[in-house]
Amino acid sequence: MAVEARRLEPVDGVFGIAAASRVLIETLPSWMQELGLLVEAVEAGRPASAPPDWQPGAIVRLPFSVRLARGGIVCSQALMAAADTAMALACAAVWNGQRPTSAVDQTIHFLRPANVDILADARIVRIGRNTVFGRVSLSSAVDGREIGMVSTAYAIL
Repeated sequence: MAVEARRLEPVDGVFGIAAASRVLIETLPSWMQELGLLVEAVEAGRPASAPPDWQPGAIVRLPFSVRLARGGIVCSQALMAAADTAMALACAAVWNGQRPTSAVDQTIHFLRPANVDILADARIVRIGRNTVFGRVSLSSAVDGREIGMVSTAYAIL
C-alpha cells in the first residue's frame, strides 16, 4: 500500500513562513506540537545581497520550557527534534511544498548547555536524485552563541 504524502498549497506561490507554520500545525504529531516550535524564517530563493556560499534553509525557534529541561538545561531530544523539523522545512522551502522524505542519518555535536530559547538554522547543502544533505546550527536566541551543530541526510521517497 502506497503512502500518500500530505501536500499543502503554497502561500502566494512561495513556500514561506505562513505555509511552514501550517506544516507544523497540520503534520507534526501532538508530542512535537507540545515543543511549541515557531517558524522564524524560510529562505528558498537567493536574496540579491546573498554571499556566494548562501544556501536555502529555514530557521525554527525552540522556546525554552522547564518541561524540556533536565537540571535547568534543554534536553538533547528536544534539540534534535527542533533540528530535524527545521531541516524538513528547509527541504519544503526548496521544493515549494512538502515531499516525502525519511531521515537516514543525523549526527549532532553538543557544544554547550543552554537554558534559553534555541534557534535551529537549517541549510540545504546538496540535493541529489535520492538524498538531501543538510546542516543545522543550533544557537542561543539571546546571544547567538552556538549550542550545537547537526549534519543530516534524508532519503527522498
